[in-house]
Amino acid sequence: MNFRILAKVLGLLLLLLSVSMGVCGLFARFDIVAGDHEAMVALFISSGLTMLAGGLLVVCGLGKIDRIPRREGVMIVGLGWLLSALFGALPFVLCTPGLSWGSAFFESASGFTTTGSTVIGDLSEWPRGILLWRSMTQWLGGVGILVLFVAVLSYLGVGTKSLFRNESSFQAGEAATARIRDTALTLWKIYAGLTLICLFGLKLMGLTWFNAVNHAMTAVSTGGFSPHNESIGYYSVWGNGLFIELWLSIFMMVCSLNFLIFAVILTGKWKRIREEDDAKWFIGLCAFVAFAIAAGLAIDPRYSVSFGQALREGWFIVVSIASTTGYGTVDYGLWPAWCKALLAILMVIGGCSGSTAGGMKVGRFVVFLKSSAHEVIRAFRPNQIFRLVVNGNPMDDSARARTTSFVALYLLIIALGSVVVGIMEAGQGIDLETCLGAILATLSNIGPGFGELGPTNNFSNLREVTQVFLSCLMILGRLELFAILVLFVPAAWRRF
Repeated sequence: MNFRILAKVLGLLLLLLSVSMGVCGLFARFDIVAGDHEAMVALFISSGLTMLAGGLLVVCGLGKIDRIPRREGVMIVGLGWLLSALFGALPFVLCTPGLSWGSAFFESASGFTTTGSTVIGDLSEWPRGILLWRSMTQWLGGVGILVLFVAVLSYLGVGTKSLFRNESSFQAGEAATARIRDTALTLWKIYAGLTLICLFGLKLMGLTWFNAVNHAMTAVSTGGFSPHNESIGYYSVWGNGLFIELWLSIFMMVCSLNFLIFAVILTGKWKRIREEDDAKWFIGLCAFVAFAIAAGLAIDPRYSVSFGQALREGWFIVVSIASTTGYGTVDYGLWPAWCKALLAILMVIGGCSGSTAGGMKVGRFVVFLKSSAHEVIRAFRPNQIFRLVVNGNPMDDSARARTTSFVALYLLIIALGSVVVGIMEAGQGIDLETCLGAILATLSNIGPGFGELGPTNNFSNLREVTQVFLSCLMILGRLELFAILVLFVPAAWRRF
């Protein structure tokens, strides 16, 4: 293991993070709202400490880096997200009303992983500068801090292909056929462009600049943080509340699709859209579940809502959950059990590979379903040859095996994680629905869960050790398991 490479690259990453904190500190400095002076101090101190740590690491790693080997790339990805969450927690600790270290790590990890779960009970108690940093963490983590970092390092002449491929949200085939730096820059241009379009649309709908910026960053990143306790429900009562919900749902939907598709489309290859099975499945699942829930709520005598109102509520919640954003307009915890079961399935599946969304990913779900169907047919037709095609590309047996293994491991972590949370919270009166909801919400990067962790509650009542455990699950889910699990494999650290 080349620790000099690790130190230098991780140090540069922390320097980049410190600049982002400084930007939020400048906002707090010039913001006219009372209380932001303390936020300014907290953000500038946090920026300084992060810069100091980054500078020391860079000094320890002085020397030219021609390329980053694959093993070091995997380590940088895993440690990079852990360090980002750790140093990103500083403002939440230093600013009043303040959080404990465990809770601050949870809030920071929830931001960078675009999970959207929170331990903050009342957002109105926090200065706007800290709330801006909270949303900034999601925007930075949305398309991947390391994807931006790849572009920066590439300009310094460092080979960063291993970083790009191990930032697991972007492993699609198109990335391998283009220069990594150009692909990373294109993704960030698309990401920034979508953010600006969403921002100006929200501003035209009557949101203040502060609220429009916060919601644009957290909608495009499919993160779900909001500066309001009521989330998007704060705007639902507005005269144009429906249009605000539709506008946000469009961006949640779009940003749950593979960003590499947009990069390919920009080159004029429009036919690529017809080959994208993931997008078809994702949109189809959202539409089916939304209409099913709307029809169920409309005919259920316990819910006095019209079909139109039920469709409005169902569509927004379904898109919010399926995209792993986690915005809320209504308390879906009050819905029938079968509705919550459908939402739980969407939580596990998540968005498309190469998007800002979390979850197991639609592509793996499609491969798993097709492979399972083939195995069922093969049971009584053993000589039949199957050809599995996904997104226009054939898949060999090894790719199918990797997908099946991932799905099995993902479901195993959900089951074991629920048991661990139950043990950690023993004596607290926590039920199975809440335990399962906690794991689904964090591992799939959703935000709200079920039971006592539903959309109208938060994670502040959990023990601090449980919050830290769930924070690690957020990062594990964001990096799709392997880039974090490899850190615990001794062979990865040995010299060869």
